[in-house]
Formats: sequence, structure tokens, C-alpha cells
Amino acid sequence: MTTNFGQLFRKFNGWVREHPDGWLNTLGAVIGVLTAIGAVLFATGLKAVEHWTEGMQEDWATHLGYWWLLPLIPMIGALCTGLLVYKFAREAGGHGVPQVLDAIVRKGGVIPARIGLVKVIASICTVGTGGSAGAEGPIVQIGAVTGSVMARRLGVPRKHVITLIGCGAAAGISSIFNAPIAGVFFALEILLRDFSLKTFMPIVIASVFATAMTQVVMGDNEAIFTTHLPNYVFSAYELPSYIVLGILCAFGAWGFTMVLEKGEELFARLRVHPVLKPVIGALMLGVLGIGGMYVFGQIDNGDILGVHGSTPAFFGNGYSVITHLLDPVTYTDGQFLWGAIAVLGLLVIAKILATTFTLASGGSGGVFAPGLFTGAAIGGVFGMLLDKMGLIADGSSPASYALVGMAAVIAGTTFAPMTAILILFEITREPRVLGPIMLAAIVSTSLTRKLMPDSIYNAKLRRAGVRIGTSRDLGVLRHVPVATVKYAAMPDEPVYASDPLSKLITLHAHHNVPDFVVVDHSGCYMGMVTGRDMRSALIDREAIPLLLVAELMRTDVPTITADEHLDTVMEKFTKADISSLCLLDQFGQMMPVALITREHVMTRYNQVLDEG
Repeated sequence: MTTNFGQLFRKFNGWVREHPDGWLNTLGAVIGVLTAIGAVLFATGLKAVEHWTEGMQEDWATHLGYWWLLPLIPMIGALCTGLLVYKFAREAGGHGVPQVLDAIVRKGGVIPARIGLVKVIASICTVGTGGSAGAEGPIVQIGAVTGSVMARRLGVPRKHVITLIGCGAAAGISSIFNAPIAGVFFALEILLRDFSLKTFMPIVIASVFATAMTQVVMGDNEAIFTTHLPNYVFSAYELPSYIVLGILCAFGAWGFTMVLEKGEELFARLRVHPVLKPVIGALMLGVLGIGGMYVFGQIDNGDILGVHGSTPAFFGNGYSVITHLLDPVTYTDGQFLWGAIAVLGLLVIAKILATTFTLASGGSGGVFAPGLFTGAAIGGVFGMLLDKMGLIADGSSPASYALVGMAAVIAGTTFAPMTAILILFEITREPRVLGPIMLAAIVSTSLTRKLMPDSIYNAKLRRAGVRIGTSRDLGVLRHVPVATVKYAAMPDEPVYASDPLSKLITLHAHHNVPDFVVVDHSGCYMGMVTGRDMRSALIDREAIPLLLVAELMRTDVPTITADEHLDTVMEKFTKADISSLCLLDQFGQMMPVALITREHVMTRYNQVLDEG
């Protein structure tokens, strides 16, 4: 049996080498099907827990003093989440996509299988019990894990592992939102930053197979949100309105990202056990819910927005409120104005705070649904104001502005306008508003790039020192490990901090080495003396016999290991402003192996570009 499996594995590897495009496309299809099954199971489990939660809250609201019990169920879910994440997979906390990006950038696409399983259960516990988060983060991580595990089990070459992770992510978005085109662009625009044909084809196949499989299992092909605008015609008259909406949504996206980022920093500094942090966040969410139920009750006794009931409107994914805001009938009530505007304005603030309490504290879920909610509320308010002032076009409705606001906020938070445009088109199937969606998304993205340096997905990684680029060049660099770069040999004679500087001058004359690695007497790395510093010292020749290596040694120069990729190496070159970096062994002994020069890195980079 073992022999037969070995023979099959060798045949598979031979086929891989002879037909790289064919096997990538085949694996993309398999990953799409597997991810769709995982997405369906996740969605089914989430709905079951949500149904149980709603039933429990209805009973409490009817028979008990409900308001003071409101935080209890989210706290129970948060406790389960905290235990799962702390015990089994620390990477499963938060909103998922940054962890996938980190695995792509720093870990060569290695994502353990346990992360996907823990992410599923933890997200069901968080969102199902009222936590303010969405489903896209968990499902992206599920798909990414599927692609990563399959690639490693089959021995796929390292340069293709990232593509298979993109296949899983695209399949997850396609399945959970029934949006195959948006799934493709999510993977290419947000995760991989690579639009090459070799990457594009398997991701498209994975997305299509995932959508088809989901439709077969679920038995429907309906849009998640429906809106009816049969008489709407986009005209030049509305251009200024949608530009202003794009600007408003950019500030909304900026506020959302900044509040979430600040919340993550505050919870990171909170000195309590990690298991308790999500519970504290859920308690804060519950208190906010109690306040929200009271305030909304005072403002809107007629329930014109449908935000009342046993659960605050900003709990969970908020899909019911979004559906309400996308229905033009919602805005036909003559009383629907200042009370509704006040409710929607407060809902924007409450949703941002609720999402921060949920995710910044360590709860598990995504930020897409809160972004859709925020955008719909901002667009609804703006549309109602235009309608009141008589500035809304014939056949239009505040519902169209709510729809456009959703795309604008998503584009602003993610820096991914194409993904935002396509996902809004696919989850609503409303082509009449496609022009305004495109305009507002571009305006929002352009402004948010000026307001903040990183998207909602990249901000956390930037604080951790992980650089996420924006071009195909960076996509190429990510696929090339340092181990493939030509090394520059170091002199056989070690250099110690106690050596005279004249020794380096002699070594430079014989070996033509630009920079020198300094070690201690056990051979461990201590720092470097750069050629630039040596040239500066040579200006005063009379002082050379008196100088020691220690006086010129720099200890702030970063080092590298063979498992790093060229994108991180180039970032280190830029920060250190040096021509060489020391390559250390991979066994944690701090032993210098060789020098990597900037010239050799660029030579290798050009070779990869020539290879296509």
C-alpha cells in the first residue's frame, strides 16, 4: 500500500512539473468545492446559533427583566471564543484577513489546519451570540487554510502555495456572498496583489466551482440583499450628490478604521488574562446595547426603521437593518425624517463601537458586514436629507444612496475599489446603480488613502512591522526566498570588536568586501562595520592606528535568515541604508553564514521577472 501511494505521489509530481497550469487549475477546482462545503457548514451552524440566541432573548424579554440580562449571552459566546483561541489557535482571534496576509507575507503561505477549525467555531460563538462582526473574515481564513493544507500535503512547489491560498479565499467569498466575480477580485486585489494570468486562472476556477457547489447544496441563486428601483436612471444631475456621498463615506471609513485600530491598541495593553479580554469586550457591547435600546425607544417610538425588538440593531451582522434600508418602501412614510435620521446617525456610531468592542478585544469575525451596515446608514441619512431638500432625482430613492454608501465604505476601509464595486453589484443584482457605485467607491478610496496610511486589513500588520505593498513588483518579491540569491563570501579570518581598524583595511585590500561582520569569540553575530563608516574614518589617517573595530561597529543593522523572502529583505535594506546584510543560520545560534548584497538581490529579482 505504501509503495503504491509512493508511486502515485511520484507520478503526481511528474505531472506537476510537465503541466503546471493544468494541475493548478485542477487544484483550484478541488479547493473551490471543499471551501464551499466548509462555508455551507459554517453558515448553517451560525444560523442555528443565531436562532437559538434570538429565541432565548425573546423569552427573557417576555418573562424576565430583560435589559439587565442583555450582556449575558454575548459574554457566554465571548468566553467560549476566548478559551478556544487561547488554547488551540491564537491566530483565530480578530477579523481573519490580517492573519492570512501575515501568513502570505512572512510564513510562505503556511497556515495550520487547526486555525480553520477554531476560526469556524469561534466565529459562530462570537457572531451567533450577538457579537458585532461578519462572516467574510472566518470564511476567508477557512478557504486559505484549505488551500495551504492541500498545497503542503501534495508537495506543491513553494511559489504556487500562495496562489492556492488565493483560490481558497476567493472560493470562500464567492460561497458566502454568492459573488464569484467579487471573490476573484478580493483574492487578487486584497490578498495577493498579483493580476498575472497564471494566478488569475486557477482563482477564477476555484470561485466558479465554489459558487456552483453552494447553489447546488443550498438550492437557490438569490441575491443576499434585494432592492427594487425599476424607474431609476442615473443622470449627470446626480453626479455632485454621489461625489459628496463618497466623501462622507470616506470619513466614515476612516473613523471606523481608526476607532478599531485604537481599540486593538488599548486591549493589547490591558493587563488581564487573554481569555477574559473578549468577555470584557462583550460586557461593553452589552452595556452599549442597553443604552441603545433606551435611546432608540425615546427617539423612534414608531419603529420606522425596524431597529427595535429583543436584540439591538447593531448586534450581530446587521443584515436585517441593511435589508430594511435598501427597500424604497421604507422611505415612503411621511413621518420618516428627523427621528429616522437621528436613529441612523446613532446607529453608525453604535455599530463602529460595537464592532470595536467585539473584535479589538479578541472576538472572532469579519469587518465586511459592519462596513456594509455603516455605509448603508450613512447613505440612508444622506439620501433622506437630499429628498427633504428636493435634490433627489426623479425615480430615485434614499435606498439607492444607502446601496452606494455600502460600496463606498467598503472601498474606503479596504483600499480595494474593484472588490467593493463588484461585491455590491453581486449581492444586490441591481445594475441601475452601478455607475454611482463606481464613482463613490473611487472617491472614497482616493480620500481615505490621504487620510490614513493603511487599510483596515493592513493597519495591524504595519504596527507589527509587516509591510504590505501595492504593486506587482512586491508580488514577485514575495515569491522569491533569500535562499535562491547568490551569497557574497566573508573573509575566512573573523573580525572581533577588539581588533584594530587597520585589520579591516588590510582585509578589504585582499578580499574587496564592502562591509564586515563583527563576531564575538564564540563566533556569534555582534554587528557590522560598513564601508561608508570606514571611508569616513580614513579622512583622519593619523587616528587610524588608535581606532578599534568596536568604535565603528553598528549594532542597529538588521539581519536575515534563509527562509525570508525578498520583499522583507528589501524593506530591511531601505531602513538600514546599507549595501550588505548578514545572513544568519536558521537554528537560532546567531552564527553568520554569508553576506547578502543589495546588488545580488536586484540581480535575482530581474532574473525572476525575465522568467515571467
